[in-house]
Amino acid sequence: MSNTIFGLTGKAAIIFGGTSGINLGIAKRYVESGAGVFVVSRKQENVDAATAALQAVASGAPGEVLGGCTADVRDVDAVRLAVEAAASKAGGLDIVISGAAGNFLCPAEELSSNGFRTVVDIDLIGTFNVASASFPHLNLPGANIIAISAPQGAKPVHGQVHACAAKAGVNMLTKCLAMEWGPKGVRVNAISPGPIGDTEGMKRLAESDDAASRLASSLSLGRYGTIEEIADAACFLASPQAEYINGIVLDVDGGAMLGTGQIV
Repeated sequence: MSNTIFGLTGKAAIIFGGTSGINLGIAKRYVESGAGVFVVSRKQENVDAATAALQAVASGAPGEVLGGCTADVRDVDAVRLAVEAAASKAGGLDIVISGAAGNFLCPAEELSSNGFRTVVDIDLIGTFNVASASFPHLNLPGANIIAISAPQGAKPVHGQVHACAAKAGVNMLTKCLAMEWGPKGVRVNAISPGPIGDTEGMKRLAESDDAASRLASSLSLGRYGTIEEIADAACFLASPQAEYINGIVLDVDGGAMLGTGQIV
């Protein structure tokens, strides 16, 4: 897909969790599309590696790398400092991606309270922290916040009670913020990626080649998605072409939410 259609030239984006997987893919696509990108992760070595990778992309693209820093989305003060650093560098923010997440497979009867709380703290409370800290620094009107959700937010999954609860909260948080902040000039949406190849999440959730093959064959499109396909969705939602889209959870999942259609 041509990156010139998205209209992101000169826009400033901060991407939490932006040093690996889907979020790094979004960061690269934003740079390719003309945006300035600032990435945030918990570990400095990850920030360093990601900014180096983004600089390589920027050498042949219209966008730029604004920098990066460390912050744990569970630490609201650290999130505020990260947002302030990005906004100071860019002169305000146009796009905020809340993509930090935690997950693992565990039956409900074996799941500890601490394990449940950890995923909710990262996914749900972390998303609120990112949105709340970013709001005062958004360039209004026309700014965007995009949360990264998951199919677990809308359908029950074995061994995923913690992720299902957290992502369901992210979906409703997205809608509530869209309702409250839309009149202020901020669109808030979410992307729900289905099974995406070459991501840490899929390595954890489909732990064997057989499990991965069965999952792919269960999708109506018969394959895993790519990081680039999620990145294109993130570009579209942040673009002028999506100016009338607010408060949605966009399934980019190869039909995962459709199910198999079998009666039994």
